[in-house]
Amino acid sequence: MQIFKIYKALLYSNLPFNSRGSTHLLLNHNRNHISIIFVAMRILIEILFIGIAVCIAAFLVPGVQVNGFLSALTAGILIALANATVGTLLRILTFPINLLSLGLMSFIISVLMVLLVDHFMTGFNTSGFFSALIFALVLSVVKMIFGIFK
Repeated sequence: MQIFKIYKALLYSNLPFNSRGSTHLLLNHNRNHISIIFVAMRILIEILFIGIAVCIAAFLVPGVQVNGFLSALTAGILIALANATVGTLLRILTFPINLLSLGLMSFIISVLMVLLVDHFMTGFNTSGFFSALIFALVLSVVKMIFGIFK
């Protein structure tokens, strides 16, 4: 009797199942739905960690000011987006220099991305290149420490 109720519920629902009434596709559908939820939660947690890392780095570096957690969160997201787009293009273009300098050019590009975000945001300010350099260094160390606890 219980099997008939389950089959009837599957028959009148919009969820996928095969012609024999098996819930194999239904279970796969639920697993995919749950995995999407876990991925979304993981992305949200990563965004929160970026905001916390920017707050900690701004607190430790004397030449950097952040106007609150929302500004730190926005700055962290913008730094990540700048590194992913413009930074990747610059790393491709400066590959020979990066190879000769043993990766130092890649770090300089990260500092330039921090300065780019500083230029476009009002709630995130650095006092110059050297404070942005120290900020990028502290930010990478804090993110590395957060990466240990994943």
